[in-house]
Amino acid sequence: MIVGITGGIGSGKSTLSAKLREAGFSVYDTDAAARRLQNENVEIKNNIIALFGAEAYTDNVLNRSYIAGIVFNQPELLRKLNLIVHPAVRVDFKKWSEQLNSETMLFLECAILFEGEFYKLVDKIILVTAPQSVRIQRVIKRDGVTERQVLERINNQLSDAEMASKSDLIIDTSVTDIHKLEISSFLSGLKNE
Repeated sequence: MIVGITGGIGSGKSTLSAKLREAGFSVYDTDAAARRLQNENVEIKNNIIALFGAEAYTDNVLNRSYIAGIVFNQPELLRKLNLIVHPAVRVDFKKWSEQLNSETMLFLECAILFEGEFYKLVDKIILVTAPQSVRIQRVIKRDGVTERQVLERINNQLSDAEMASKSDLIIDTSVTDIHKLEISSFLSGLKNE
């Protein structure tokens, strides 16, 4: 079984993923994979440079703040960037999951599970959520960004309501402390969904 973990920025996805890893489960992080592929895959790098110019990379590393400053205000450029990166991440995930095919349950952490069509790769979906005010404070503290910057990112993601209607299990991290979550009972509840 492949379980997708999704939710907006600051919802607690990574905390749940860390808890699952501690319990011995394998979790594929699409954000980390995208960062790796954007820096290592020559075809992706060339396509990004063609789209954003040479300033897109500094010392062969993607200039994420430069790209973010452009795409979060230009949805069409964000869509083009996603068309470069998402297919490569999906292929990378498939290779990863094939290498772990002896495991009974794998997890795919993906903020854009629906937008990037990663939902097609999973059997069940967990939505991790929290009130917007909580999410904003978490991201400001974690990333040292402004409230406006966090809101720009939130506005580029599906709403919790849209994701909830497509999810098998919802965890509100303002109510449920993921650090105290009993993984085995949590997963048995997911299997019975």
